[in-house]
Amino acid sequence: MVRKLNKMNEAQPLYAQIADDLRFKIQTEEWKVGDQIPPELELCELYKVSRITVRKAIDVLVRKNLLYRERAKGTFVGDGEESENNHITFVRSFTNEMKEIGKKAETLFAEVGIIKANKTLAKHLEINVGDEVLQLKRLRGTENIAFAFFVSAIPFTHEYSLDSNDYYGSFYEYLSQFGISIDQQKEYIEAVLAPSEAQKLLGINNEPVLKRVRMTSQKESNFREYSECYYIGSQYRYYIDFS
Repeated sequence: MVRKLNKMNEAQPLYAQIADDLRFKIQTEEWKVGDQIPPELELCELYKVSRITVRKAIDVLVRKNLLYRERAKGTFVGDGEESENNHITFVRSFTNEMKEIGKKAETLFAEVGIIKANKTLAKHLEINVGDEVLQLKRLRGTENIAFAFFVSAIPFTHEYSLDSNDYYGSFYEYLSQFGISIDQQKEYIEAVLAPSEAQKLLGINNEPVLKRVRMTSQKESNFREYSECYYIGSQYRYYIDFS
């Protein structure tokens, strides 16, 4: 799928918009590591732009090690690791997001348990299918109004509590007592119909929501987290400040 380009957006050139779309395909694994991406001429036709524009978009991702070229063969997806000089680390908990806009985050419901890793979790948590995973489900919001449903998963160890009462505060603050400090993050946001459990807890019915998939890790350890978060779009805004 190709996201629509905004040719009237002078603040973001077309090549930058295309680079963002190509990056999105890599991050969501529509294009996997080692895959050959479509030829430049095919991308020109796809995005309705010139070859120079496509080449500039590809160059952006080549510089960030997300793509690489092989002479006489084509362009391929890299290992997904952007070089340290180009990487921006920007990790915030929901608690801090709310604090930054002058509100207090609340957890209205929490449920914790152990499940077996399926293929998706095994891949993102870098464990084996069938390994034990701590799954945390929480209904969150502010001022006793729920507008977000979080489903988080981390590899299970017996250090972690299975008492849901221990997870009503910031999850990242809870993890810090085990020496875990998140310093790497990848995420994407899309509009979807929420799964039935999320609809029930959020009190909605077949209403589109914002789904935010977050993959975090700690650079100096093997810790990994995978979360799927569902927000009622009319009650939530996602702020990014790079200043």
